[in-house]
Amino acid sequence: FSTGFIKDIILNRQGSISIAGGVGYGFDYFNHNLKVEEINNISNFSSDSSISGNIFKSHNLEFPLELRWRTSSVNEYDFWRIYTGIKFIYNLSNNFQFDDTNNIRNNFTNITSFTKLQYGLTLSAGYDEFNINVFYGLTPVFENSTINGESINTKILKFGLIFYIL
Repeated sequence: FSTGFIKDIILNRQGSISIAGGVGYGFDYFNHNLKVEEINNISNFSSDSSISGNIFKSHNLEFPLELRWRTSSVNEYDFWRIYTGIKFIYNLSNNFQFDDTNNIRNNFTNITSFTKLQYGLTLSAGYDEFNINVFYGLTPVFENSTINGESINTKILKFGLIFYIL
């Protein structure tokens, strides 16, 4: 879930091309099979199929920069659009939670290996206020992290819907 404000700067007379910058809030909720534990500010990762209720939540500030093309005019508000750009994400807090084999809930907040500043490519396309959206993270979710000696190079890929309110 994301919400925010973005402002256009029109680049041509027709108003069909612009650049935009904004600020917003994002909440991510993932269900995964990665066991994350933090002991004495050291994050330990493992793949454990015996755990259940394994979720990861994060609260983020988002800063999008976009190049925008649309078929709008001064009097036409129903139009096609394609917006592409980059989004910078600053993590305010993260929480990893899982239930172990004894049904004991384990909670780890703001783990040190989580990459606080991430960025990725964005693409939105659609008609009127209903648009599809894709975000592909270019930075790994975790820094200097391994499982059994292999680097964790997990990146985020999100698909969704965007509703623009003009």
